[in-house]
Amino acid sequence: MAANKRQTPAMAGSIPVASGREPPTVLEAVEISRRFGPVQVLHGVPFSLRAGEVHALIGENGAGKSTLMKILAGFLSPSGGRLELESEPVEFNGHQSAEDAGILMIHQEFNLAMQLSAAENIFLGRERRRGIFLDHRAMLEEARSLLARLNCHVDPRTRIQDMSVPNRQMVEIARALGRRAKVLIMDEPTAVLTNRETEILLEQIDRLRSEGTAVLFTSHKLDEVQHIADRVTVLRDGHHILTRAAEGFGENAMAEAMVGRELSDLFPQKPTPQPDVVLEARDVSVPGLVEGASFRLKRGEVLGFSGLVGAGRTELMEAIAGLRAATGTLEVNGKSVPFGSVQAARKAGLAYLTEDRKEKGLLLGKGLRENLTLLALERFGRLKIDRVAEERALDQAIEEFDIRAKDRTVAVGSLSGGNQQKLLLAKTMLADPQIVIIDEPTRGIDIGTKQQIYDFIAELARSGKSVIVISSELPEVIGLADRIVVMGRGHIAGELTGSQISEDAILRLAMGVAEDQKETA
Repeated sequence: MAANKRQTPAMAGSIPVASGREPPTVLEAVEISRRFGPVQVLHGVPFSLRAGEVHALIGENGAGKSTLMKILAGFLSPSGGRLELESEPVEFNGHQSAEDAGILMIHQEFNLAMQLSAAENIFLGRERRRGIFLDHRAMLEEARSLLARLNCHVDPRTRIQDMSVPNRQMVEIARALGRRAKVLIMDEPTAVLTNRETEILLEQIDRLRSEGTAVLFTSHKLDEVQHIADRVTVLRDGHHILTRAAEGFGENAMAEAMVGRELSDLFPQKPTPQPDVVLEARDVSVPGLVEGASFRLKRGEVLGFSGLVGAGRTELMEAIAGLRAATGTLEVNGKSVPFGSVQAARKAGLAYLTEDRKEKGLLLGKGLRENLTLLALERFGRLKIDRVAEERALDQAIEEFDIRAKDRTVAVGSLSGGNQQKLLLAKTMLADPQIVIIDEPTRGIDIGTKQQIYDFIAELARSGKSVIVISSELPEVIGLADRIVVMGRGHIAGELTGSQISEDAILRLAMGVAEDQKETA
């Protein structure tokens, strides 16, 4: 986390604040309610944003955070209550009128045109002109400057579809920075960023605060909230629980306020693996991405994979799961499995949960049933699908994985991130794999649902299945795994077990500064 000390509103450089007086309120929600048909999702919620402050909005998935943010940004209208902009009542006729008033939102779901370049996205709708012609050179240079502020060195001429997920997020942020907003609403902006990228973003938020911008910041990473926020508001089930100063509001207290119960044991007890090896990879190479990777996985084990973004963790696991061509040897239960064949991997009992559940894991426009049974359709008939059997399977999945949806026919894209991830896990387990690879299991998921996912993973191992967990969150991989394999620059840098495991040891291996600890994985 960035080392710079959080500014308080009274320190905001361009906001003159008299001693003992609060900065002016820029945007306020007064007893805001919102109803979708018969379902009320916000119940008289108060919320305010002051000039030159960061106000964090936290709560479990489904607490109403996204609905409140969309109302503040003009994407939704309130069913009750009112908005005030600089102490005057205001009604937005869509998000464009909110943007015209200086209120911008960075969405958790990217709001980018995939076929356009980074520069074209940054200036979409407000293109620079020279006379009647577009000034491409000016837009390119300004886009490059905005991305440089974020230490993002991607060529602004690159199309969005050709970028990594973190770089897409940086383009989204750069677009907002370029509009010089009075109010900036940030919905999970760090969910797909590395630790270093997160530090850079938090530095930019500090800069915006010092310039007098009011920032609404949401994150499931409570250490970030504690670090960056001046005030914190907690929502639970659409109700306002509390608003208080962030100073002295610890992560445990935040988590307990969010879920309404103690979370003393976030991670379950680690299962004890059996001695037999179920998977062995030897000298696996993915051209240009991974070289000579070797490791073993035991029955009933949770094996962690850690390392910096770009280390080759995902690419190695995609090769193991048959999604990438590779060289080397892969054996499952002593039998050779060819690379580059998803069918062969599944036949061997391998399953892979992608880190990108929205683009690669789920059909967002389809319902729960269609998504759940997709990998195991042969179990529900060949010439004709047995819908009744599918519904029974969905009943069981909803109960077993605690999938919460107001309507089981609703499009999966409308579910919270946590419920989408639980559905993806249920979908994968319906095929009854013996080895499960889970890439970033709790990205963008609230603390309460994280605890559920961790319990699911531990239960899989206790039932005799073997699990590989790839995670960029060090406490997560440490809390879950029996052993941790650390990758760096496409190689396996080392393996840590027992008392060797610590955040410091993982980072040293990942950065290549612990050669004396390096072992053959």
